[in-house]
This record gives sequence, structure tokens and C-alpha cells, in this order.
Amino acid sequence: MANLQSQSEVDSILQEIDRDLLLEYNRQIAKEIRLSGSEEELRAFHYIKEQFEEFGLTTELTFNKAYISIPVRAELKVGGISFAAITHSMSAQAERLSTLLRFIELKDTDQSVWANQVTGHAVIVHGLANGPTIYRLQQLGAVAVIFINSGAYTHEMIVSSVWGNPTPEDDGYPSIPVLSVNHSDGEQIKSLIAAEERETLEITLTAEVRTDWVNIPTLVAEIKGREEPESFVLFSGHVDSWHYGAMDNGSANAVMVETARVLSLHRDNLRRSVRFAFWSGHSHGRYAGSALYSDLHWEDLHENGVLHINIDSVGAKGASHLGAANTMAETRTLCADAIRIVTDEPFRGSPFGRSGDQSFWGAGLPSAFMGLSYQPEGWFGWWWHTPEDTLDKIDGNYLARDCKVYVAAVYQIASSPLIPIDQRQAIRTLSERIGYYTELIGDKLDLSRLTSRIQQLQNATDHFYDRIGSFSLPVASVTEANRTILSLSRWLVPINYVRSSWYDHDPAGSHSLVPALSDIELLAAAEVGSEAFFKLKTSLIRQVNRIGYEIKQAERLVVEAEKNLVLS
Repeated sequence: MANLQSQSEVDSILQEIDRDLLLEYNRQIAKEIRLSGSEEELRAFHYIKEQFEEFGLTTELTFNKAYISIPVRAELKVGGISFAAITHSMSAQAERLSTLLRFIELKDTDQSVWANQVTGHAVIVHGLANGPTIYRLQQLGAVAVIFINSGAYTHEMIVSSVWGNPTPEDDGYPSIPVLSVNHSDGEQIKSLIAAEERETLEITLTAEVRTDWVNIPTLVAEIKGREEPESFVLFSGHVDSWHYGAMDNGSANAVMVETARVLSLHRDNLRRSVRFAFWSGHSHGRYAGSALYSDLHWEDLHENGVLHINIDSVGAKGASHLGAANTMAETRTLCADAIRIVTDEPFRGSPFGRSGDQSFWGAGLPSAFMGLSYQPEGWFGWWWHTPEDTLDKIDGNYLARDCKVYVAAVYQIASSPLIPIDQRQAIRTLSERIGYYTELIGDKLDLSRLTSRIQQLQNATDHFYDRIGSFSLPVASVTEANRTILSLSRWLVPINYVRSSWYDHDPAGSHSLVPALSDIELLAAAEVGSEAFFKLKTSLIRQVNRIGYEIKQAERLVVEAEKNLVLS
């Protein structure tokens, strides 16, 4: 879209970013371990609050109950030998559980083989502790799971799939204890099992986890826009940490503070408001803070939210790669432009998984970024979620670079006359996914109505964007165009990213586009005429009806909006 602010204007703002201030903010925030709901975390919240108030911004610090789980201790003895181990948030408790341990390879996909191997046993596997693996093994009768991490350190994890606070229907919590060991200890345990051709070995383990309803803080501050103050860009990050969390997430919090300082100096240039939100409960409550905010402010988010920009684990030493940052199709150009202003690295982008405080898809907010800078091997660094996430892992130059990217993105979305979200790309993403489903399912399910309606919506939206990009729009038409762009998000984001209700939160884990139709993959594999086939088809027909009608409403919206445009 051709309405982004000038390069020189943005460059002059980026020059005001202060590397030394960023490092000082980072140092102050990461000087204590910040467990969700702890006094240490609250001190970090108060420090951030004080900085914002020094910039002349009004802040709001609130508290709500969240389901928080803090690992306390773990013990593991295998074949009479003690090994260092940790347990995880949301693990089940166990006090000196004695059982037999078996090693299995997760690459084996035949679950009937697993069932014969794991029923009544503890199981040790390679990988980071994760809910889907635990759930599968639990269903097959395992009584405990031990994960072998890949390096010298064990990585703290949360092992439930429930997003935010649970409801009576949620059952995504492990009923068995979960531990992790480092790579060398894991290999030694495997060798003990293999000794003398034994397939199992006696173990004793303890997992102590403190899980309860806890008051957690949320801090919000806003720089009001000049022309559309009710519309806001949500810029968010979590404050809670594993250990000192200098990178995760102290560096990100520092970027948010510096962004607020710089943009507060240019508030007269902001057409829309920028709302800064700091969460607790990310690490120990599966995004409880952002999910609570969505639950308590859903209508405001749905009616006035423009975009959610998230930030996590930036500015690390060695984090030279920006090209794989998360983006939706409709925000790809915005992300690419923000990176291009700062560096010559080409941007390819990565799709979002169901993770990282993306609690606002049901309210219809598109997303840009989550993590931004990565190690060459593609992740945040070997110290991630370990006691080694300390200030010496931060590179001041990379931290300033990442801050510039975020300031550029936030400033563009908040100041551009036309909202730089390209809904044509969201529709093309939808079209490609429905094309995949159509080819996969064949004549087992009729998707022709969806295909036809998506094409009609694509044609109408392409024409709409051509019109608003080819003419100088009067103020009334700019307002109408922006209203249409945001209204399209309210239809397209849930279609592309939400499986359940707009008002609920889908479980954490992997994500497929148009998830409400993802059972097409199961239907394609089901035996025609079987009970499973008919049940799946019934459910999918209903989802096709829903999505088809929502696409129809989106097309009506665009057609009607174009009639109201006054072009000069």
C-alpha cells in the first residue's frame, strides 16, 4: 500500500532510540527472578509503571485471579543412581513414585506399538517437555514422562494445552508427573536401561508443583492518537520470567519502555492510539494475563483494536537473523517495511503457531511479530528458559536494532492515514487453504460454494484496494476505508485462525490455517460409510455453512463500503 510514512520521517524518529537507556531498562527489570504473581515480579511492574509516568503517560495497574503453576522441586533416581532433574508448570504431583522406566523413540508413529511398550511404565523420550507428547503417552497408559533435553541444560516449560484460565470443560492438564533431564544424563539413563539387554529399569521420582489461583498484575498505558483516538494498536509483552529472564523477557520489556519514551515525544504525529500492555502469567499460566485481558475487554478489542504487535526475547548476542519473524499474510508488508528501514536482510516471515500471547484472534485482531531476532540455527539461544538467561546474553547493538524495527512498525500502523493491513493477502491465504482442502477431500465433501464465495470476496476486495490506492481520498473516505479494513479483519482473522468460538481460546499447540475445517484431513482418511465418516461429515457441513456465510457477509461489507467512497 502506498500510504506509509516517509523514510526520512521514520529515520529521524529512530535516531532518538537510546542504546544505553535500553540496557539500563533491561538491567533494572532483570535484576530479580520474576515468577508470576510474585513480589519480585510486582517490583518490575512498578519500575515499568514509573518510567511510563515519567514520560507523561497515565498508567493502570490491575490485578486478577489466574491459574498459576510454579515448579518447586524434582528428584530422580534410576537404577539406584541419582540424577539432576526439573519438573514443569502444570505437571501432576508425585511423591517418591516407584515404577519401571522404558525408553521409546517418538519418531515411531504406530501408537499400538507404544501402547504395548508404555502401559504401566514411566517413559523417557527425547525433546522438550510438551503437552501433545504427554497427552498421547498418558492416554496409552504411561504413569510418568521424562524428557531428555538436547544440551547441557534443562529447559523450563509449561506442559498444559489449556490457554489461560480453565473452564469446567477444560481437561488439557497432565494427570501424570513430568520431568526433564539434560542430554548427558539422559544418555546415561538410556545406557543403564540398555545394559545387560534390559528393556526397563526401576526408578523413583518426585515432582512437586505449586498450582493455585493467584492474583497477577496487568499494566496498561496509552499514548492517545490525534484523529482516531478510539482506535488503538496493542503492543504487548510479558514481564514474568523463568529465572532472571534478561532476554526472555527483560529485553522485550526494555524495548517497550523505550518505544513509549520515543513515541511520546511524537504523539502529535500519531493518528491512532498506541496501547502498551504488560502481562503476567505467560510462563506459568499459559498466557493467562493476555487471555484475561481479552476476556475482560473483548468488546473494546473487537470494536477498536487495529492490530496486535507482540514482542518476546529480543536483542540477544548472536541473534543476527530477522527474516523469519512471525507475521500474518495481511501484515507481511508492514513487517517487511519495518525491517527494511533498519536492515537489508530480506524478510520471508514465518506463520504463527498457537503460542506467545496471541490471545486476540477471536476478537478479530490481526497479528504482527512475536519473536523478532533469532540465532542462525533458528531459535532464541541455548540459554532460553534456563538459569543462564542473564544480562551477559544481551547485545546492546542488536537490542537497539530490534527496538528500531518495533518503533518503525508501531509508528507506521499508528500514523499512516490508511491502515497498512492488506486484506487481499488474507483472502489469498484463505483461498489457498480451501484449495488444499478441496484437492484433499475430493467428492467426499462439497466445498464449491466456499470456493465461489472466496473468489467473489477476492474480486471485490481487489477492486476496493485498487480504488483507495489510486485516488486522493477526502477525510470521510479515509475514515470509511479504514472502517472497512478493520471490519474485514473481524471476519477474516477468526476464519483463518480460530477453530472454536470467537469468545473462547483454542488450546495451545500447533496451528493450521482455517482450523475449523482441519477435520477434513480426518474425513479424507476415514472409511466411506463408517460411523466416523458420517460424524465427521456432519460436523464439517455445519462448519462449511458457518464459514460460507461469514465470507458472504465480508463481501457485502466491501461492496457496500465502495459505494460510500467519495473519490477525488
